[in-house]
Amino acid sequence: MPYILLAAAIAAEVAGTTAMKFSDGFTKLWPSVGTVVGYLVAFTLLAQTLKSMSVGTAYAIWAGVGTAAIAAIGMAFLGEAATAAKLAGIALIIAGVVLVNLSGAH
Repeated sequence: MPYILLAAAIAAEVAGTTAMKFSDGFTKLWPSVGTVVGYLVAFTLLAQTLKSMSVGTAYAIWAGVGTAAIAAIGMAFLGEAATAAKLAGIALIIAGVVLVNLSGAH
């Protein structure tokens, strides 16, 4: 169950961050509302996840997967360059999350 909550928290954070891109510096109402709602849901679900998962593991997964997902969305849908450095960075983020999980930080 904690991994399902964490996945939902990540999805909400990614949705909120994507909405922030379209909020034009919080000058557009609905994308701004989407940002606030996305982050409220993300933090609420992350807090619930922390009841049964260690903070180090949960945060590593939340931050790492969220960062990699936003970078991928930027490259796939928002016209950001898919440079070798950016792709290597995403790979390193994923490797870091895997290492934290393999370290037994439950």
